[in-house]
Amino acid sequence: MKSSKSFDFVDYLKTHSIFRGMSEEQIKTLAASASVRQYEPGACLFKQGESADHCYIVVSGRVSVEIPSIYGPPLIVQTIADEGVLGWSWLIPPYQWAFEAIAQNPTEVIEFDGAALRNACESDPALGYQLMKRFAGLMSQRLHEAREKMMENWSAPGFA
Repeated sequence: MKSSKSFDFVDYLKTHSIFRGMSEEQIKTLAASASVRQYEPGACLFKQGESADHCYIVVSGRVSVEIPSIYGPPLIVQTIADEGVLGWSWLIPPYQWAFEAIAQNPTEVIEFDGAALRNACESDPALGYQLMKRFAGLMSQRLHEAREKMMENWSAPGFA
């Protein structure tokens, strides 16, 4: 799939809700680790338990955040669409994906190199603090959504 946009990462990231208010230098650090990627429908961005080394902003398309099932279809926790942020596991040891992400239609993302960002955070604790604050909200939201979906779909034997 060919990219539909040409990106000035610095300008784009300055205005994105998750990064708005960060310093120019911090935005430039983020931009240096960014690239554009495309995924076809059904493509897996990441799998639960695998090494987490990226995070994403969905520029166009839709990505489902899923919990795999032993039997039957996966539990779709959330669907991330335009401007949505995907992936926080790159920031928290042991750096393994907690969920799976599947492109639902042709999808274009900005992909950030998580290892490069972790190194930048080690060198610049102020950057690390800014990213931790911003991604902690994302983690909380995603885990809340997962708990809600599991409760909606849970039916223990013997309970009405």
